[in-house]
Amino acid sequence: MSTTGTVTIDDINEGFADLHKPYNKSQALLEASRCTYCYDAPCIKACPTGIDIPTFIHQIRTQNVKGAAKTILSENIMGGTCARACPTEILCERACVRHHDQGKPVEIGLLQRYAVDYLMESTDEHPFVRAPETGKTIAVVGAGPAGLSCAHRAALLGHKVTVFEAKPKPGGLNEYGLAAYKMVDDFAQKEVAFLLGIGGIEIIYEQYLGKNLNLEQLRTDYDAVFLGIGLGLCNQLKLEGEDLKGVFDAIDFIEELRQTTDKSTMTIGQDVVVIGGGNTAIDAAIQAKRLGAKRVTLAYRRGEDNMTATEWEIDLARKNGVDVRLWLSPIELTGDTHVNSISFEQTSIESGRLVGTGERIQITTDMVLKAVGQKIDASVLSDVLIEQGKIKINDKYQTSIPGVYAGGDCIDTGEDLTVQSVEDGKRAAHAMGHTLFGIDFKEL
Repeated sequence: MSTTGTVTIDDINEGFADLHKPYNKSQALLEASRCTYCYDAPCIKACPTGIDIPTFIHQIRTQNVKGAAKTILSENIMGGTCARACPTEILCERACVRHHDQGKPVEIGLLQRYAVDYLMESTDEHPFVRAPETGKTIAVVGAGPAGLSCAHRAALLGHKVTVFEAKPKPGGLNEYGLAAYKMVDDFAQKEVAFLLGIGGIEIIYEQYLGKNLNLEQLRTDYDAVFLGIGLGLCNQLKLEGEDLKGVFDAIDFIEELRQTTDKSTMTIGQDVVVIGGGNTAIDAAIQAKRLGAKRVTLAYRRGEDNMTATEWEIDLARKNGVDVRLWLSPIELTGDTHVNSISFEQTSIESGRLVGTGERIQITTDMVLKAVGQKIDASVLSDVLIEQGKIKINDKYQTSIPGVYAGGDCIDTGEDLTVQSVEDGKRAAHAMGHTLFGIDFKEL
């Protein structure tokens, strides 16, 4: 094990325990009593999936917890994951009126988790019943949040759905890309099993679009196709020394961590540098520290206001001992065969543009984690129109190819969030209903 020093296996296990302790019944009832059940509630408008938040909180308050869960899941079938990982601090909770009149919003995320977990743990029955079989078939490429949401809603509407997934497990980023302390107890797989309880959905694994999966053949074999392929390629620094040992894509590091049962067996450096300013960078940095890295530096080329990670996540990194350093742009990685240092140029804004100042610093490191964004693998989408690095769709989630729809991180909604991907999948399933049955999309 590489986590030398004072970090023990018990420390690691504690570091990867549940980030937010779930509510018990008394806590949930007390917190639910703070909701004012607003008319035209701003929290609903702030939720990408449009969950009727005041209603589900009222249902908790009246001890109709299963009803609360059904209210949540009717709009967001992955409400359990979103309750754990959604940035509620910049969405529903920021909009909460209690945030303004009491200085503390209602803890909507924890209440949502309480309700959904209660339902999932107390019954084997799916809360929704499929519509009569339509005889229509839907192919979904990708078993991430967008694909699974589309599959569930399409199955609910009575279509037969086949999901084609490249990985050996379903869940997408929920399974492979979120920090381990956000998704404990194999919750991602429990949620998928619950979702599949609707029936009418089959998942086929190790299916790679552009390799053993052909889009044109899917169009021939199915009435409609949904692409929920995410962003399959990592951006690279394109710097000298990037191919040295000890240099990794942060998403690969997080995936390995998520798939490792005994976290104490993970290899971690003692001087880790994470490059990036998003939630992936934050997740990688915190987990490196919790694995036992002596020093973890997160370097970002702009100021904190430009980081896509939320203020809460950045603060969490600092509380975990991560040194967040701003206005640093990497220029070179050095070492014989293994990275031993990384050089940065200090940056600033001049005339609205990011420029280098010419001043350089060097940081000693034995592990570098790159989290500078991901991009779509356009090579597997020969005839699908790509615009500014994302699949172009119209207002009905249709791509440039008839019968082919898309949603999630592979399209440009402005928000690469699980909750937005769930909404994309749901709305695309309804849009397919417009195509297959002539239902007015705007009425759904």
